[in-house]
Amino acid sequence: MSNEISEIVQEDKAQEIISEYEKKIYDLQQLLEISRSLCSTLEFSKLIESILYTCMGQFHVLGAGLFVLNALDADSLHLDSNYNGIDPNPNISYIIPISNPVVNLLETSNKVYTVPELVQILPESTDLNMITTLKPSLIIPLVQHNHLNGILLLGERITLAEDAGYSDYEKEQLTVIASLASIAINNAALIERSSTDMMTHLKLKYFFFNVLADKLDNALAGEGNLSVIMFDIDFFKRFNDTYGHACGDYVLQTVAKIIKSNIREKDMASRYGGEEFTVLLNETSTEDAMIVAERIRSKVEQFDFCYEDQHVKVTISIGVSTFDVNENPITSPKMLVDQADQALYISKRSGRNRVTFADPKLISEVKLDN
Repeated sequence: MSNEISEIVQEDKAQEIISEYEKKIYDLQQLLEISRSLCSTLEFSKLIESILYTCMGQFHVLGAGLFVLNALDADSLHLDSNYNGIDPNPNISYIIPISNPVVNLLETSNKVYTVPELVQILPESTDLNMITTLKPSLIIPLVQHNHLNGILLLGERITLAEDAGYSDYEKEQLTVIASLASIAINNAALIERSSTDMMTHLKLKYFFFNVLADKLDNALAGEGNLSVIMFDIDFFKRFNDTYGHACGDYVLQTVAKIIKSNIREKDMASRYGGEEFTVLLNETSTEDAMIVAERIRSKVEQFDFCYEDQHVKVTISIGVSTFDVNENPITSPKMLVDQADQALYISKRSGRNRVTFADPKLISEVKLDN
């Protein structure tokens, strides 16, 4: 009888070991899939979204948030819109300066912490409001080459157990995922910097054309619309000649901010060259594109450009073109931009500070005049 009991116990232990290793194999497979997914995503916003949803699914939490270094400014970590399922306080600025002691602790230890653990370790004077008000169940550093480039916060856990804490194994898994996420964020930041005009913080021309080519292919396949807007600052040379190149830079930066603040996140603005800008409006008809263009034109005209106590008048001329499978079924990104450029030329020739749509008949008349 005792031998039978012993055999049953041994079988149970063997089954436990098998189950444990099966889980570890499954988790390794999951990590491999996560690694593939993160490393194949270079668009910053999509990458952040992927990291948040991955952690929420893997560790059964109701929400997650991610503070990351601005790709163009490494002085602080920002939450911005990098969260899901958590409720930031609108009265709090969710920015963590790199001088904050929590950054040094997370960077040097590369360990996960709960809020009580952070409070116990850090000096009483440490400002943790931007973390504690989000009520995280766990704080995970994203470290690469001994450098912190992100702080991941996990929200409330979905569990029936009284103890909603994390096991050592789960913390180890989180550390691995954080390491993978950190590498992916660093790669995406490199792409972001190399594809961005450092003066205006808009995308560069070559990157604009790459994205436009992809979006145009999608529009062709789905018989959708997309529009391109081209802007040119009127009499820009006067600002440089009259007030100096620093004034010209101020005008360029301010116009860029106005353009970017008046388009959607899924759209893209670029500095095309000199004082010219372009905007790609994804899934946008001619009518809607004209509304956006007119809104930006009006905002620039009404804005008070003040440089060293000098109020300068700034206006822009605009051209708009739209891909339409029936009305304008062109397949070349350059041709679509050229249409917007020709419409821009008409705006310039017609008195500036106006919006012109690239109507095929109007474009043909311009070509005949030339």
